[in-house]
Order: sequence, then C-alpha cells, then structure tokens
Amino acid sequence: EVQFVESGGGSVQAGGSLRLSCAVSGLTFRDYTIGWFRQAPGKEREGVSCIDSSDGSTYYKDSVKGRFSMSKDIAKNTVYLRMSSMKFEDTAVYYCASEQLPYGCTPGAFRWWGQGTQVTVSS
Repeated sequence: EVQFVESGGGSVQAGGSLRLSCAVSGLTFRDYTIGWFRQAPGKEREGVSCIDSSDGSTYYKDSVKGRFSMSKDIAKNTVYLRMSSMKFEDTAVYYCASEQLPYGCTPGAFRWWGQGTQVTVSS
C-alpha cells in the first residue's frame, strides 16, 4: 500500500516562505515520478511541480517558476517543496502524488495521492 505523510503546511504572510515535506512508503521511490499538486477553493486541482523518475528533470507550473523549488531525498523517500515569495494566489490544499511514467504533471496522470496539507497566504 502506497502511503504519504505530508507536513509543513500552515499560514504565512505574502512574501514569506514555507517548506512542504512528503514522506512516501510502499513503493520503490526511485522508480516513481513524484509530484506536488494544489487545489484552491472553487478551482480544479493543478500540477505545481513534478520530478520525473526517468531523467530527474523537474517541471514547474509557470506561475511558480523562480519562487518554488522541488527536491527529493532518495535515502529518506521524501520529497520537498520549498515555496518562497509566496502570494495570496498560492493559497490552496497541497497534495503530493506518485505514478510510474505519468504522461505529464497533471492530476489525471497520477493514481496515488496523499491527503493534502493546507497552505494559506495572507495578503
């Protein structure tokens, strides 16, 4: 059974920083693409950042480029999302998810999901 333990969410003022963590178990970590997704109230879930297991490349949604940084620690089976210069529009529930060879950093391409952690940015 694939399990996720997400942490690091909370409230921050605009311009501030947070780091999310997602510890994954139940899969061979290096063989899976891991992604961070978010869903704001009334909006569809969207891909924020994904690390491709095949070549290690990292995708970022345009609106977070230069502000967010995703990394992974294979020894700890953990991925991180460092968020800085945060904006009100970054407010959402953030989820990590995993899949083997997904067709993109898009929610429909991922089967296994964490429960999410709330991030609130006050302006």
